[in-house]
Amino acid sequence: MASINPYIHFNGNAEEAFTFYRSVFGGEFARITRFKDLSGPGFPGSENEANKIMHIALPIGKSSILMASDTPEFMGKHNENETRSKISVRADSKEEADKLFNGLSAGGTIEMPVADSPWGSYFGIFRDKYGIEWMVNFDPRNNGDK
Repeated sequence: MASINPYIHFNGNAEEAFTFYRSVFGGEFARITRFKDLSGPGFPGSENEANKIMHIALPIGKSSILMASDTPEFMGKHNENETRSKISVRADSKEEADKLFNGLSAGGTIEMPVADSPWGSYFGIFRDKYGIEWMVNFDPRNNGDK
């Protein structure tokens, strides 16, 4: 079956954000490629961006990968507050949901505190300190424990 893995673009702070995400999710980066790693005659890179992230990947759980890059300056900056897409994370327990919600939302803005929802799951929404929006969900009906 196909799988879906989020890919996020940053305005020059992808490495900082992913170091933060790794501190919450754990694990190790599967790949880090910097713009300088690809520069050459066919792909000239600016000295300004040499150490910025061309591609970074952090495996999460058994089958998910969170990926990102810094947007090259020649493409302009994107307005992080206009991005309304969210990354949805399914936790295996309330304890894990709390750990992820509290860890990832540190320094960010909570839009909906994590709590029991009217639809039966334990759910919360926030924008992290990098402007990325997340939804954390634990649904005991999908995990086999009530």
